[in-house]
This record gives sequence, C-alpha cells and structure tokens, in this order.
Amino acid sequence: MGRLRACFRLRRLLETRPPPSSSSPARVPHFSSGTSPFSSAVAVAAAAPHDSRDSGLGSSAYWAWIRAAAEAAPAPAPPQDEEEEGLSRYIPVKAYFLSTSIDLKSMQAEHFSDVVPQSTRSLNYIALRYSEFPPEIMDIGVRDNRFCYRYVVVFQYGSAVLFNIADHEAEHYLDMIRNHASGWLPEMRKDDYAVVEKPSLTTWMKGGLDYIALKSVDTDGIRIISSVLGQSIALDHYIRQVDDMVEEFTEINRVMEKTGDFTMKRKKLFQLVGKANSNLADVIIRLGLFDRSEIAWKNANYAQILEYLREEYELNQRFGSLDFKLKFVEHNIHFLQEVLQNRRSDLLEWGVIILLTIEIVISLYEIIKDSSMMS
Repeated sequence: MGRLRACFRLRRLLETRPPPSSSSPARVPHFSSGTSPFSSAVAVAAAAPHDSRDSGLGSSAYWAWIRAAAEAAPAPAPPQDEEEEGLSRYIPVKAYFLSTSIDLKSMQAEHFSDVVPQSTRSLNYIALRYSEFPPEIMDIGVRDNRFCYRYVVVFQYGSAVLFNIADHEAEHYLDMIRNHASGWLPEMRKDDYAVVEKPSLTTWMKGGLDYIALKSVDTDGIRIISSVLGQSIALDHYIRQVDDMVEEFTEINRVMEKTGDFTMKRKKLFQLVGKANSNLADVIIRLGLFDRSEIAWKNANYAQILEYLREEYELNQRFGSLDFKLKFVEHNIHFLQEVLQNRRSDLLEWGVIILLTIEIVISLYEIIKDSSMMS
C-alpha cells in the first residue's frame, strides 16, 4: 500500500510540473535487480545530479531526472527471503447472519453497476465488487489485481460475506444490506476467516487454522468460499433455535416427572410444531445445504476447496446433530399431541356421560311423576 501511495504521489507531481527547458537528455541512473523504483522517492532523488537536487523542487531538470529514472527502471525483483518462501497476500474474510430474508432483486437494482456477472444459474445470492482505491490511481498498474477490490457476497436467506474489508469499514456495507433485509435478528452473528493467495504453492490449496491458502483467487473461488461461510453462520442460528426448543421440552419433561402432568396449551404446542418444521425446511431448502455447486461441478480445483471447507466447518456433522435434535423435538411433540388428544377424548366422553346421566334423571323424574298422578 505504501508503494502504491508513493507512486501515485510521484505521478501526480510529475503531471503538475512544467516540461524540462534543457534540450539535453537527462542521465538515467542504474538500478540493481533488487531495487524497486517505487519503494521510496528518496532513492530516486539520491541518484539525481547534485546541482539539480540543490536547485529545489521547482527545478525542471530535477523532475526530468526523476521521470527518466522511473521509466527506465527495471521491474522490481522480490527480496531473497521472499523468493524462498514465496510471495503471499492476506485477505480477511468476515461472515455475518443479519436477517432471515434479503431482497436480492431490489439490492441488485440499486447497486447494478457494482454487481459481478453471474457464472452460474444460481439465484440465491449476488456478488458485489467495490474498488479499494480512488479512480485516479487505478491506471498505475493495479487494475488487473483483483484484490485491489472489496467483495460483498449477499445470500437470500440472510447471510453476507465480506472480503478484503477492515472491521471499521464493515458497518458501512452492512447498513447497505440492511436496507433490503427483513426479519431482522435480535443479535447479529459473525465469524472471521482468511484467505491467503500464495502463487508459490506446489498444490492448488492448503488448509490452515482459520484460513485457507490458495495458489490463486478469482471470483469463482470467492463464490465457493462465501457459500460455505454463509451456510455455516446461518446454520449456527438454526442450531441455536433448535437448542432452545430442546431446552423447553426438557423443562416440560422435568415438570411431568415431578407432577405427572403438564400445563402446555394446545396453541403453544402447535407453534412449536410450526417452528420445528420451518427450521428444517429453511436449512434444507433455503440454505441449499445439499444442493450441487455448478462451479465445483465444472472445476475440480473448486470442488477441492468446497469439500475442504465443508469438512473444516463440519457442515454435515452439524446438520446431523441438528436433525437428531429435531427428531427429539418431534418425538416429544407427538407424545404431547397424544396426551392432548386423550384429554380431549376424555372430555368428550365425560360430556356424553353427563348427558346420559341428565337424560336418565329426566326419565326417572317423568316416571315418578306419572306414578304419583295415577295413584
């Protein structure tokens, strides 16, 4: 970042200075293979003629010297230790679960110029790309570097994954997403991860503690990583909801163990039934936890990333645990439904008994009354 800033300032100063008045060409200093012309403006100035430096910044000969030095310098070579270990780029990743639904159509319409074109037919997410640098610096050579950009991947079920965005900048993008969200959660969930782009890797990818190292990163790789992180952070929410239901039924069972009865109303039980069914449907259908990825299907490298991240975040195991807890809830619901049904049947039976008793009493009264009139 410091090199780009120094280069930008140097270029801006060059554009504002008058052309050299001298007709003789400036001497160009020689750079060694390990020297970068953008590492420091002082390094270039040190090679300039002494009289040009002493003449001040207003000297056209001095700026002509710098211009010629910058243009004639060879491409920067990495230091020896970087050649041995390999250059790498650290990309912070943040996953959020904000709400239960996000209107992707309205968001895409509002931020149309920032939408990354889809590479698949999937309609449950959009990817947005924002420049990390101002437009006037993008012509210095960083245009082809994809991580001079910030990426925001938003999913319809409520997750958002941010790439290359600092903590103090994340809230701006989250507010942008909240404008199109519904079903806000009382507490937003967050997970941190990282991607390391390392071209020197001998394999396509390498896993680490809370990060993944890739030989190269592109938008399809961002989509694959986002899909797993988005599903994982959303799955946490549904697991927490099911845990609350399990705790509620556990408390009901404790009360039944002590008193031999329970006081849950029929309406409350039906609400729990609806909550359990909707949670299972959201995990399987909306999250697409078992849907096939077209990107991974077409490219084995992305399939390797997908498989590794699913194992890293234990998506299958966590869904298995969620399914087991839902079965426990389902078993309790069926039991309580039978109890409530039996209560209703008992009530109806008692109603029939009372009606029959009333009818018998009336019949006896009429018999006794007729007998007394005859006598």
